[in-house]
Amino acid sequence: MEAVSYLTRQHRELEELLEKAVECQDPAQRREIFSRAADHLAVHLESEEQVLYPAVKTSGTEDILLESLEEHLSLKRLMTDLMELDPAAQTYEPKLKVLKEQSEHHHGEEEDDLFPKIEKLLSLERRTELAREMDALQQRMNTGKAPRKAVIGETDAAAPL
Repeated sequence: MEAVSYLTRQHRELEELLEKAVECQDPAQRREIFSRAADHLAVHLESEEQVLYPAVKTSGTEDILLESLEEHLSLKRLMTDLMELDPAAQTYEPKLKVLKEQSEHHHGEEEDDLFPKIEKLLSLERRTELAREMDALQQRMNTGKAPRKAVIGETDAAAPL
């Protein structure tokens, strides 16, 4: 699988998990679904920041990548808030909905603006190599406990490009 397909598939999986979390009315179950979604989102963001974005940084993509990194920061802040908040709290559901909406917005921008540029910029072979690199990083992150907790220390500023 190549990078654009790999990430697009993950976008749909994340959107599905976040939708389930929003729809869930049981606080304990909602926390569990959110935790799975947050782990998935954390490794996804990290692989984009560490592997994909540096590989596709050019004068034609720099503005999109910088905006994407700011969106990542916003998502990390929301995830951190939700990890610290009781799922029965009055603000939990609205904050979860905002995370879902911002994730969907971010995915849409990547798929509409960045991914077509990547497909023009990189060969299928290189995109396939990037997918393998991102997958390897995600597998390493998933061997630890709660990859979502890594974002807690990443909420002061956007990751560097």
